[in-house]
Amino acid sequence: MPEDHIAQGEIAALTRRFEDVTQKTDREFGIVKSDLTALRLQVGNLDQKVGNLDAKVSDLAGEVRVLGEKIDRNQAQIVELLTQLIGRDPNAS
Repeated sequence: MPEDHIAQGEIAALTRRFEDVTQKTDREFGIVKSDLTALRLQVGNLDQKVGNLDAKVSDLAGEVRVLGEKIDRNQAQIVELLTQLIGRDPNAS
């Protein structure tokens, strides 16, 4: 049976197109995979930063609590001193 040159040409053209599309798909998949890897790294870094931020917020909350306690003590001392001054002669030493 003689070879059909037209059919062979069509098969070759289809094969080239298939290979071109396959290469393009492989490149695009590689790009997506690379972008996904970069995204995972960024998410990991962000997660670490959020963890550090949680610790800093906890530390700050503790400092604010301590400051609030100091303010309460100081206010109590001021009230006590003012109470002792009530009824005293302001000109007396």
